[in-house]
Amino acid sequence: MEALWRLRAFFRPYRKHMVVVILATLGVTALNLIGPWIIREVLMILQSEEAGALALSLDFAERLAASGLAGRIGLLAGIFAVAHILRGICQFFMSYVAHVMAWNFVSDLRVFVYQHLQKLSLRYYHDKQTGEIMSRLVNDTNHIEPLVAHNIPDLIVNTFLIVGITGILLYLNVELALLTLLPIPLLLFVVLGFSKHMRSAFKAAQEKLAEFNAILQDNISGIKEILIFTRERHEGKRVANRSRRYTADLLRALKIMAVYHPSVEFVGTMGTIIIIYFGGMAALRGSLPIEDLVAFLLYLSMFYQPIMLLARMNEQVQMALAGAERVSDILVVESDVKEAKDARTLKNVEGEIAFHNVDFGYSEDVPVLHDISFVIKPGESLAVVGPTGVGKSTVASLIPRFYDPTAGRITLDGVDLKEINLQSLRHNISMVLQDTFLFNGTVLDNILYSNPGKSPEDAIEAAKVANAHEFIAKLPQGYDTHIGERGVRLSGGQKQRLSIARAILKDAPILILDEATSAVDVETESLIQEALQKLMVGRTTLVIAHRLSTIRDATNICVLEGGRISQFGNHEQLINEDGTYRRLYARQYAANSA
Repeated sequence: MEALWRLRAFFRPYRKHMVVVILATLGVTALNLIGPWIIREVLMILQSEEAGALALSLDFAERLAASGLAGRIGLLAGIFAVAHILRGICQFFMSYVAHVMAWNFVSDLRVFVYQHLQKLSLRYYHDKQTGEIMSRLVNDTNHIEPLVAHNIPDLIVNTFLIVGITGILLYLNVELALLTLLPIPLLLFVVLGFSKHMRSAFKAAQEKLAEFNAILQDNISGIKEILIFTRERHEGKRVANRSRRYTADLLRALKIMAVYHPSVEFVGTMGTIIIIYFGGMAALRGSLPIEDLVAFLLYLSMFYQPIMLLARMNEQVQMALAGAERVSDILVVESDVKEAKDARTLKNVEGEIAFHNVDFGYSEDVPVLHDISFVIKPGESLAVVGPTGVGKSTVASLIPRFYDPTAGRITLDGVDLKEINLQSLRHNISMVLQDTFLFNGTVLDNILYSNPGKSPEDAIEAAKVANAHEFIAKLPQGYDTHIGERGVRLSGGQKQRLSIARAILKDAPILILDEATSAVDVETESLIQEALQKLMVGRTTLVIAHRLSTIRDATNICVLEGGRISQFGNHEQLINEDGTYRRLYARQYAANSA
C-alpha cells in the first residue's frame, strides 16, 4: 500500500468526483438493505391473525378491501420498486463517475511518469529497455484503473453494507448474529495469508510481461538486421521463451487464486450452515419468528456476498498494488543531473566553453575521461579526434548536461553549467549526432521540430543549405511526405541531411557536430561540409570526426588517447609533430589514395 500511497496526489483533482462516488455508494448501500426488510414485513402481514381470518372467509374480496392489507402490501411493493429505481440511478453515478475519475487519474499518472522520465539523465537509460519502460507506463498503470474505478467504490459499498447488515442482524437476534460472525476471523486469516503471495506472484508476472514487451520492441525495431543475418529462428525462440516465462509466472499467480477462491467460499458458507441449524432449531422452539428467520437468511446471504466480493477482488487489488509499486519505482528515481534552485537563464550568449580538469565515467569502475581541460573561444571551432572508444562523444554529451562530470567543472561564458537553467542551456545548443533520429511524421515536421516558430519557407531554406532540398523535392509529396518511424523510408545520407537542416534552423550560438557527415558519400560530404563551414561562422563549434580531412580548418584539434588529451593544436602544428594525429592522418590519406 506504500507504493499506492505515494500516488495519492493524483487523486486530489478528483476529490469532487470521489465525493459523488461515495454519496452514490452510500445510496446503493442503504437501498440494498431495504429489500429483505420489505420481504420480512410482507411475511409478517401474511402470518398475522387478520390475514389468517381473511383466508378462511367466504367473502374474501370484500373483506380484503375492508382490511387494508392489500393497500399495505401494495405500498411495500411500491417502496420496493422506487428503491430499485433509485438504486439504479445511484449505481449509474457510482460506476460512470468512478470511471471518469479512474481514467483521468491513469492519464494524469502516465503523463507525469513520462515527464519524470524526461527529467532523468541519460545514465538512467543505460540498462533499461524501451519495451520495459513502456510496459510500466502503459500496462502497469492500466492495472491501477480497476482499483480506482471498481475496487475502491466496491470497498466503500461493501464495508458500509457489512456494517449495516451486522446492525440489522443484531437487532433481529443477538445470539444468532454473534454465531454468524464466528467465521470472520478465519476468513480474514485466509485473505491476508494469500494476499502477500498473490502480490509477489503478480509482480513477477508483470516483470516477465515487461521483459516480453522489451524483446518485442527490440526485434520489431531491428527487423532489418534480423532478416539480413537470417536470425529469424533464433529470435523466434527467444520470443517464445520469454512468452513461456510470462505464461508460467502468470499461471503460478492464477494457481494461487484457484486455491484462494474456494477457500474463501468454504469459510463463507460456514456462517450460513450455522444459521440454518441454530436458526432452524430456534424457529422450531418458537423463540424465533419465521419472518425473522427468513429475513435473517436473506440478510446473511447479503452479508457474506460483499465479504466474498472483497475476497475475490483481492486479485485485482494485488495486481494494482504490484503495478503501483513498479510505477512508483520510476517516480522515486532522482536524476543525477539536477537543476539548481536559483538556476540562471542565459541571455546574449557569446559561446565560450571551457573544460576545467574534467573527469567522467559512466560507472565508478569504468572511467572514460581523465583531467580534460581546454577552452573554445566564441566563434572558434574545436575538433576532437582519436581512436574509437576514447570518449569523444562523451565530451560532446557533457556540454548540454546529458551527464555531469564526476570531477572538475565545465563553464559557458564563465558560468558553471550546473548554475544554468537546463532549458536555457540546451536552447542555445544545436546538435547533429551520428545516430540520426527522425520522428514518424512529414519531412517538414522533422525540420521544424528544432524551431516550431519558424515558417515552412525558413525550413526550406535550411534544407537548401544542408543540401537536402533536391532529394526532398523528388519525394512523392515533397516536404509533406511521411517518412515513417525513425525515417525508415529515407537513406542514411538523406536522414543525416535532414538532421543538419534541423540544426541549421535552430540557429543556436553553440554547434556540436558528432560524426555529422558519417553517413554520406564523398560528393555529398563535400557539399555538406561547405554548408557547415558557412553555418559555423560566428558560432562556437565542437566537431567530432573520424575523417580527419573534414576538420583541417578547425581552429584547434584535440587528440584523445586513453581518455586523456595527448595533443592539442591546429592542423599545421599537429601534422608537424611526431604524434598520434600525424599517424592517423597519414593512414587515412594512404587509404583514400589507394
